[in-house]
Amino acid sequence: MIARILALFIGLFIAINLLGNVLWPGFDANVWWIHFASWVPAWLVKNSLAISATALIIFAFRNRQRWQRARFTAVIAAALAIIAFINSISFYWLLATGRIAGFPLPLSLVVCGALIWIARAGWSEAPSDERAPRWILVAGSACLFATFPLALMLFFGNTDYRRPADAVVVFGARAYKDGRLSDALQDRIRTACEIYRAGLVKRLVLSGGKGDGPITEAEAMRNYALKHGVRAEDMFIDNQGVNTEATVRDTTPLFAQWHAKRVLAVSHFYHLPRVKLAYQRAGVEVCTVPARQGRFLGQIPYNMAREVAAFWDYYLKEKPAARA
Repeated sequence: MIARILALFIGLFIAINLLGNVLWPGFDANVWWIHFASWVPAWLVKNSLAISATALIIFAFRNRQRWQRARFTAVIAAALAIIAFINSISFYWLLATGRIAGFPLPLSLVVCGALIWIARAGWSEAPSDERAPRWILVAGSACLFATFPLALMLFFGNTDYRRPADAVVVFGARAYKDGRLSDALQDRIRTACEIYRAGLVKRLVLSGGKGDGPITEAEAMRNYALKHGVRAEDMFIDNQGVNTEATVRDTTPLFAQWHAKRVLAVSHFYHLPRVKLAYQRAGVEVCTVPARQGRFLGQIPYNMAREVAAFWDYYLKEKPAARA
């Protein structure tokens, strides 16, 4: 039953992405869980994933099926597991060579284990026409959809992809009435300043909304950055970045104007999957950097729970339009 729940979740996720991409180019987020080599033609990737989705969904809803069909599904799952394992090797190579840092377990390795589980279950099938209780499959798959963003926060969000780039965008958080930075806001701008002082970027884009007083979140970050070695002319202030969507909408044309080839994005780990998704939908590939926390923030569990709903909300949106 576990193998079928996993198969239904993966099959539906593949299908939703492929169908969504037909309606809204750029919707496909299958790269979140598996990455094919760049030399593999896009048409082959899409067709392979479409066949995989169909086989996995059929496998999920048939408790027992003809051994030929079950073994075909097992072969498909095993092939996807091999690709996921190669993705894991690439992750550890980047980790070993210092090109990334952070959480030492890639999501691709978890995906590999799930696919092996499916392949093993499919290969050992016995002929029968019995059907699995659909409510268990649907409920189990729904739970996986609900927790998928949490997995992204844990694995992807905690991985530091900092590297030389044209700019770094910092997402806002609360600024107090007297202009002081909240712990969350200080974590973010401090991390961006470290990146700047290390010579990885020459521009900081500070984006945020209104603070508790007359000083906006972006202006509070600017004041902090000035005291920590960042030149005023190297900072761009976006006071309209009231949320993630607004920041992405405001900064996307700015990066195009600068002809930026690589952009870093700084926020807390739980926020970064949504940041990555929003920029991906806007046609901008960013490398995410989790803010280095000065101390544990008590609101993190709440923020993580809120991000689950926010992630799926952004996932189902069309790409944001640029602000005029």
